[in-house]
Amino acid sequence: MFKAKILFIGPSESGKTVLANFLSETSEYMGGEYSPTQGVRILEFESQSGAGGGGRACEVELWDCSGDFKFESCWPALMKDSSGVVIVFNPDVPSHLKEIETWHSMFISPQSLLDSQCLLIAHHKPGSEVEEGRLPLASHLSRLPLIHSNLDDEPEDVKVAFQRYLGNVVNAMSESREREEMSIIT
Repeated sequence: MFKAKILFIGPSESGKTVLANFLSETSEYMGGEYSPTQGVRILEFESQSGAGGGGRACEVELWDCSGDFKFESCWPALMKDSSGVVIVFNPDVPSHLKEIETWHSMFISPQSLLDSQCLLIAHHKPGSEVEEGRLPLASHLSRLPLIHSNLDDEPEDVKVAFQRYLGNVVNAMSESREREEMSIIT
C-alpha cells in the first residue's frame, strides 16, 4: 500500500483545516469560530485513490499547514518527502488569488512536482455564492487541476475529487518507483 504525504497549504482563513477534517473524517464539517493552525497538524487516514474510490487503497498523511508566514522557517522541513501539494484558497477574497502564486513558488516549484501531483481547491465558505467559472489565475497556475468546494451543498463531490487527485499522486509515485527500480537493474 502506498503512503502519500499531502501538504494542505494556502492563505490564512481559507478553509484548509475544515477541508482536512472533512476529508480525513476526523470530525463532521461544522462552522464555528476561527482558530488558526499553529505550525502544522498531521492527520493520518486510509483512502481509496482514483475516481469513485475504485482505485488502490492508500495511506494518507495530510499535513494541514498554517497559512501564517511566521512559520516560513519550518516550510523546508514540511516539504521533505511530500508526495503532493494542495493549495486551498477562498476565491471570494481577492488577495487570495494573488497569494496563491506565492504559495506555488514556495512549495511546488522547488520540489519539481508534476502538475498531476498538485491541486487547487477554491473553497467557498458557507452562504457564499459558488461560481464555477474561470478564475483569473496566472498561466502556471491555470495548468493545475482546480476544483470548487462547497461542503454545504456538495460534500461528496469534494471527496470524490480528492480521491481522483490521490489516484494521480499514487500513479506518479508508482511511476517514480518503477523508474528508480529500472535504473538499479540497468
